[in-house]
Amino acid sequence: MTGDAEQMLRRAGQPVTPLSALASAARFVPTPARTPFTFGYLVVLLGTTLLLKYGDPAFTDKLLTLSSTDAHNLWRRPLTSLASSALWLADEGWPIYVVIFAVAVGPLERRIGAARTAKVFFSGHVLATLATEVPIMALISAHVLPGSSGRWLDIGVSYGFFTTAGALVFLLSGRTRLLALVTMELFVALIWVSDDPLSMESVLTLLGHACAAHFGLLFWGPRLRRRERAPKPQALTTELVAVG
Repeated sequence: MTGDAEQMLRRAGQPVTPLSALASAARFVPTPARTPFTFGYLVVLLGTTLLLKYGDPAFTDKLLTLSSTDAHNLWRRPLTSLASSALWLADEGWPIYVVIFAVAVGPLERRIGAARTAKVFFSGHVLATLATEVPIMALISAHVLPGSSGRWLDIGVSYGFFTTAGALVFLLSGRTRLLALVTMELFVALIWVSDDPLSMESVLTLLGHACAAHFGLLFWGPRLRRRERAPKPQALTTELVAVG
């Protein structure tokens, strides 16, 4: 019996204590060292949430108006709204987002790194926003929809979150991937039905969430998997030396 096998048997025979369970759960908590992007983003969201709670209402309302990616604002100031809309939460549920980020964003960052995770997150935020709001802009310009249809507060991090979640789901394997996929799809549907499902805002949010989730799943997932399977430069060097 090898030493690794003996260690596995010892671990299997050890009872699960509250302390060991807490230590296992602590691995998912975002930290500056292991998940700098996830941790830093949550700190920024905490700051903006506190600003909304304790700041001057007139000032914060103006900031939110400038940051919203509704059709009218996106047409007038596209770069500003796209860059700043993901810095705000629509409510005071910051602790909930800590759990959400720890479940999806953090694990992806530990697997692919902070820079790639940020790229996945923000690309999904931009793509899903444009995919839902540009058609509204076109319909308003064609006078199919009234101008008021393009004025609503559109802020939040959900598009980026669902993109990272979709990418992470693809990187899983076996039954875990299937369970995660079903959970993600049900979460998208639950958010929709828990609001006013027949309103235009809810339909747009549903389409945005679905677009972001499947963009992460079908676009980023395969690319990240291929990158993981690609031979590392050090391994290639070792193989060439061995062949030589």
